[in-house]
Amino acid sequence: MKLRKYFFYIFLGIGALTFLYPFIWMISASLAPENEIGNLIFLPSTISFGSFFQMFDKIPIGRAFLNSMLVSSSVTIGVLIFGSMVGYALSRLEFRGRDLIFYIIIFTMTLPFQITLIPQYILIVRFGWVDTYWGLIIPYLMNSLGIIMFRQYFKTIPQDLIDAARIDGCNELQIIFRILWPNSIPALVTVGIITFMASWNEVLWPLIVIRDEKLMTMPQLVTLFAVGGRAESQLGVKLAAATILALPIVIAYFFFQKYFIQSMASSGMKE
Repeated sequence: MKLRKYFFYIFLGIGALTFLYPFIWMISASLAPENEIGNLIFLPSTISFGSFFQMFDKIPIGRAFLNSMLVSSSVTIGVLIFGSMVGYALSRLEFRGRDLIFYIIIFTMTLPFQITLIPQYILIVRFGWVDTYWGLIIPYLMNSLGIIMFRQYFKTIPQDLIDAARIDGCNELQIIFRILWPNSIPALVTVGIITFMASWNEVLWPLIVIRDEKLMTMPQLVTLFAVGGRAESQLGVKLAAATILALPIVIAYFFFQKYFIQSMASSGMKE
């Protein structure tokens, strides 16, 4: 039995190393001299920040970072607020068509993004939101995954707690934000991380609606930088840009991983 357990941990360790090695190598290579990157070495002979300095000189990465923070934070806050409101309605309020709405929301998760891309872009053009932050934020203020996760998590909270809040005079919004939110930290953190990560890494939509370099997000700017020739075939500079792009997500997950794992383990599809 112990031998089987050891083999299981060895298998998990190999799997973890397989997933982590490309990321670790990316960081290591971004700190290595340009002539050593092609050797796929794990540790460089000398640590150099030259690639990072060149990257900051070639592109306005600082402005792009602030743009991404603004867009991703706004989208995340919107998903937490509106997703929790819809999730509460679908989990605790009784009204005709509630289950049908829930199944329609699930169905929308099966639709590829490309199907709604053209209609969504036409709407953005009609509203005059091309080359604006609104065009990046408004279409993503609500998503199906957030609604479903909040609905399932709210179902685990005792109804007596909600009834007691109503007796004390709380309205529905007060119940959500003063009663349910403090008792749903794992769900809030999980939805927040997933939403922030998806918004932060989005490339296709910003490429379509943003043409002004001052409004470009980091993934968009890094993509154009890597494939548009401004990196001048310097792999180290491209890896430095990719490292800067990945760091905020890694840091956020490092601090909130406990809540993330707790929510994923407790928010199963419960009817």
